[in-house]
Amino acid sequence: MNAETILVVDDNKEIVYSLGELLKYEGYEIIAAYDGMEALECLEKHHIDLILLDVMMPRLNGLSALMKIREKYKIPAIILSAKTEESDKVSGLILGADDYISKPYNAAELIARVKAQLRRYNTWGGSAPKADDDTIVNGGLVLDKKQRIIVVDGREVKLTATEYKIVELLMSNTGQVFPAEQIYESVWEETADFTVENTVMVHIRHIREKIEIDTKNPKYIKVVWGIGYKMEKYN
Repeated sequence: MNAETILVVDDNKEIVYSLGELLKYEGYEIIAAYDGMEALECLEKHHIDLILLDVMMPRLNGLSALMKIREKYKIPAIILSAKTEESDKVSGLILGADDYISKPYNAAELIARVKAQLRRYNTWGGSAPKADDDTIVNGGLVLDKKQRIIVVDGREVKLTATEYKIVELLMSNTGQVFPAEQIYESVWEETADFTVENTVMVHIRHIREKIEIDTKNPKYIKVVWGIGYKMEKYN
């Protein structure tokens, strides 16, 4: 079996080198590019399985390159951005990025996200599953209402009945903030009192442990401080 090939795009050659060495150690083939124009040229010349793409680059920046990439290619793309560039993360996801990683990156998290995107891509044959009346799709999450299961980046995850109901509620209403009391009354079907916040919090923590790569920096289930929880919306 041939090793999967990752295109690493960053104008900082030290970052490209360090990422390349890390990914080579995991068994991947690496192709390097140092701006968006060079990245597009590499895609024309080589078979690429995944792209790691910096935002701030000369000639053609990462977001502009991503727009051009999505005109022709469906391969997974992960945006690399500094923590202060929150708007770039949002823009990247809107333009078709599959995920983002903040600099300075954690090596273990980066590898986990790379593997998750490749697994998701390979599982669904290069395209995301289609949402319908029985299927909710949000980024790498696929919820099957008929089978009452959830698939995370191509891998089925076991949830308890209560955890499933919470995820279904949040995925059915991406972007909407739910107070803990509202989640409790919808899922447990009982009147909430002042004690339910801790109950909901514990269940949210268990769900995150199953669906998130980094529970301290969750991608999907977010806390809106002082209000409640929401499911972040992804393409």
